[in-house]
Amino acid sequence: MTSTADPDALSRQILVRHREPGHVRFALPAELCSLPAARTIEAALRLQDGVYRVTIHAAEHKLSVFYDEHACDLHAVARRLFAALGELPAGDDARVLASGDALATPASAAKKGRAGGGLNIEARARRALRRMMQAMARHPQLRGVQARVQPILESALTEKAIINFLNDLLAFYLIRVHWDLITQRWLREPLKFRYAWLTIFYLVFLLVRYRKSGDGR
Repeated sequence: MTSTADPDALSRQILVRHREPGHVRFALPAELCSLPAARTIEAALRLQDGVYRVTIHAAEHKLSVFYDEHACDLHAVARRLFAALGELPAGDDARVLASGDALATPASAAKKGRAGGGLNIEARARRALRRMMQAMARHPQLRGVQARVQPILESALTEKAIINFLNDLLAFYLIRVHWDLITQRWLREPLKFRYAWLTIFYLVFLLVRYRKSGDGR
């Protein structure tokens, strides 16, 4: 049974409060912050390719969505959100989330859904890396990176190798995201942005120390 609320009226009350590459935050009307409505919206958004995190902050009437820009864009996220408005449950059991509660897909719920499947970190990482390879294959400029990563997928990955790879991937991603700031502002005014440089040096120190501790085992 669907809600009697007008989806068009609800959609006009949804506003974009914050937007940056790969992240958008919406302001929601109170009707969309009930537990059944929040679950419906969260489930619908997770069906969108590229969306990897959805969180509804009921007390603040906010919806936060993180997505991969190579797989989808803000318009796709918005279309999926507005489509979900026509599938909202009836208001009879619409219990508003408690103040401060946030609805997100918890890891514990995912584990229960597998009924004790108990996939280990290596198996989960292999699946994630395969999905990443499929996404990279759609972009010719990433074929060189894909060719270097492919042998890892074809071999039996160890937990240490997976963690090292993901750390490197995160480092490259952070460099890419902050590249304009690094070249146009941080390098030109190093003293003004000294705290940014201290953060970079500290993260590099942690990464090097982790690598050295792994080699010594």
